[in-house]
Amino acid sequence: MHKQKGPIGVFDSGYGGLTVLKEIVKELPQYDYIYLGDNGRAPYGIRSFETVYHYTLECVQHLFRMGCHLVVLACNTASAKALRSIQQNDLPHIDPERRVLGIIRPTTEIVGNYTKSRQVGIFGTSGTVNSQSYPIEIEKFFPDVTVYQQACPMWVPLVENDEYHSEGADFFINKYIRQLMVQSPDIDTIVLGCTHYPLLIDKLQKHLPPDITLLSQGPIAAGSLANYLERHPEMEARCSTGGSRTFYTTDDTETFDRQAGIFFGTSVNSRHLEL
Repeated sequence: MHKQKGPIGVFDSGYGGLTVLKEIVKELPQYDYIYLGDNGRAPYGIRSFETVYHYTLECVQHLFRMGCHLVVLACNTASAKALRSIQQNDLPHIDPERRVLGIIRPTTEIVGNYTKSRQVGIFGTSGTVNSQSYPIEIEKFFPDVTVYQQACPMWVPLVENDEYHSEGADFFINKYIRQLMVQSPDIDTIVLGCTHYPLLIDKLQKHLPPDITLLSQGPIAAGSLANYLERHPEMEARCSTGGSRTFYTTDDTETFDRQAGIFFGTSVNSRHLEL
């Protein structure tokens, strides 16, 4: 049905998904990628399920129109609030041969392999935490693991305003760490359930007990995508392999390019997408 090969789409509500794309490109450099950041309507974390679903579906359809057969939602909030509806209700009507993958399931499939105490913590946005997606998914794979969650509403603004190196960042990082660890001092593994949070790893390690394992989603998502393409050669055959990276934002391109470099690790030259 799909003779024309196309790039792999990577979607996020803003910049955070670039930390995932960075790791995917490192793992699978041969493919073409289109990144779409819906910065004009970010943040998603504070929005309702219905709004996040509507925004995410709209962006996924744009990526389909750009030729993507496979789209990765590199956004925890979109994965929590929109992925299942898109997979079950929309794809069968839009095109049953296209696929949309999320970022939460790959993490929850492996988290139990890291914890010895069977006590796991989640740092996330309010939207991700309120969705209960992590406890629900972890329960499926590791029913003996107890999950404790902590919303960190100040962390994304700290990162996006380039304040994450400041002393003020230490205050808010330490605050949420204390609020999580008071729930259970036996937590030995913590998932960074927001793609902005890898930029805070140095500060997090400074304030956390040294024996705690931090799981960042970029490398996990990259390994999961590589495994998916290996298991689905029919989809792999539809992914073009020119090694290109194209970036779109629904907001101002100059601002996006300036900020995106922080997350992606190299300079970015984006195009504007009008929704």
